[in-house]
Amino acid sequence: MDTNAPDQLDNLDDAVAAAAFRRLVRHLQHRHDAQNIDLMGLSGFCRNCLADWIRDAGFEGDKAAARELIHGMPMDEWKATRQSPATEEQLAAMQASIAKNRVD
Repeated sequence: MDTNAPDQLDNLDDAVAAAAFRRLVRHLQHRHDAQNIDLMGLSGFCRNCLADWIRDAGFEGDKAAARELIHGMPMDEWKATRQSPATEEQLAAMQASIAKNRVD
């Protein structure tokens, strides 16, 4: 599946989509116990991906500003207070999940 291909989501009202996106981001800010590496391993995306996606969609800030917006704090603070070291199992799961994101 090409995650950038047009589909029924393109018919979703922008205000509704924006509200859902904000709720997702706030949920991830609240659930800081859900590590990015685990999100990547399960779903193939994480908070950093969301930051990249808002930049792709036209956010005018740089990478650091986008990540701060999504994480709710500067990236250095996030890493120091929320991020734990990745295990070999987490890294392997992430690599397998990322492979599923490839569009051939």
